[in-house]
Amino acid sequence: MKKTVNHSLLFARAYEQAEGGKIPRESRPVFHLTPLTGWMNDPNGFCYYHGQYHLFYQYNPYDTEWDAMHWGHAVSHDLLHWTYLPAALAPDAPYDSFGCFSGSAAELPDGRHLLMYTGVRQEGGDKSREFQTQCIAVGDGTDYQKYEKNPVLDSNALPEGLSPYDFRDPKIWRTENGAYRCVVGARREDKRGVLLQYESRDGFEWRYVGVLAENDGRFGLMWECPDFFPLDGKHVLFVSPQDMLPEDFEYHNGNGTVCLTGRMDGDRFVEENNQAIDYGIDFYAPQTILTPDGRRVMIGWMQNWDTCKTTGYEERPWFGQMSLPRELFFRNGRLYQQPVRELAQYRSGKVEYRDVLLDGEKSLEGIEGRVVELDIHLRCADPDTPYQKFIMKFAQNEKYHSVLSYRPYESWLQIDRKFSGSRRAYIHQRRCLVSDQRGEIRLHVILDRFSMEVFINDGEQVMTATILTGSDARKISFEADGQVMMDVTKYSLIEKE
Repeated sequence: MKKTVNHSLLFARAYEQAEGGKIPRESRPVFHLTPLTGWMNDPNGFCYYHGQYHLFYQYNPYDTEWDAMHWGHAVSHDLLHWTYLPAALAPDAPYDSFGCFSGSAAELPDGRHLLMYTGVRQEGGDKSREFQTQCIAVGDGTDYQKYEKNPVLDSNALPEGLSPYDFRDPKIWRTENGAYRCVVGARREDKRGVLLQYESRDGFEWRYVGVLAENDGRFGLMWECPDFFPLDGKHVLFVSPQDMLPEDFEYHNGNGTVCLTGRMDGDRFVEENNQAIDYGIDFYAPQTILTPDGRRVMIGWMQNWDTCKTTGYEERPWFGQMSLPRELFFRNGRLYQQPVRELAQYRSGKVEYRDVLLDGEKSLEGIEGRVVELDIHLRCADPDTPYQKFIMKFAQNEKYHSVLSYRPYESWLQIDRKFSGSRRAYIHQRRCLVSDQRGEIRLHVILDRFSMEVFINDGEQVMTATILTGSDARKISFEADGQVMMDVTKYSLIEKE
């Protein structure tokens, strides 16, 4: 492949190194990846390549707002501590002049690294005419060259009746026979999403296979950022629909995430079950990988599109975080999630309490901090007299706090961050309907400076939320309306040297 000098990319790399070096490490989370500088959204190209994990991301190095997309790049040996590499892609070709949008990665037989992404160009300055095509770049894990025959999939590869303006986010994988397949999101004229499948023998020349799955109107409109993989004997399809309507306690984020499980009928996916992937406020566009030891691990953008311009965020030199990587498995027909097991090696300073009676507000010595892991087991002090409510306040000081609360009578768990430092009445609360166990619930809570992720009942559900509160607000307290028996274990999570 002919090498070319990419001046836009060289400029972006110089800029990010200069500006990213000014950001103190302590102003970032410890275990959640942020952009080197500027803006981050969707994870891209999540993969294991040449002995380390690679994670690319949608990236605007020049501002903390979304704009012409680059691909940022970081690598890790443990999925938790990330080292920044130079930006991998910049929008500098005629077919991607408006942005190098989301995509994925695979390894070629000769060991080179293949990136497949959506190139976007505008015509006539009209944003409604953003032509989206699929493009290739090949490299060595640090430097990448765009394919001279890009785009490899354009409107000519679309079936009749699909829009060339919404054709994006290819997820590529290697098949058992050594070929490549990818699934790409597209949109019909009625604005409903459809997922198209393509195949290639070499990763460069692609042919249309057919529709993998399509939106029947239940899950929003356009389907973004698909992922498709086998897990525990099932076929699993992740999509991030736009403009969903809620169904009871499911799908409340508008732009959220859906897990579809089912089987294959030839090249067509047949849905058998569906559920939300995350029940909190901030989670979108997840990608998964198969680790060398056989685990299916997922990471998502830990943000909500509706809160991106919220007052308070502009005070930081970076915007956007990735979620904690999570191991996926099925139990009783549901997708379960757990924090990656690598996190356990960074535990320190164990503090443990058993059979704590809560009948009002209480703080416990040693239970505090902003980079901590908590295991909480709640149950009724008197099985014949259920309690009304449990509250945990965290990231708390005299002025700020955020709240995790549980009401056993209604069987819902709620996140509330309205006192976390926001100056606007944006999305503050989200509720999750949990399994009714007569007041008994297990909560595994991860706090990392500017976020909270709670894994409910061994990972049956997860709720994620970001917060604005400064990291000096370290208090954690508990409260009950009624009498609650609580076990709690806390670990500080220590960043490696």
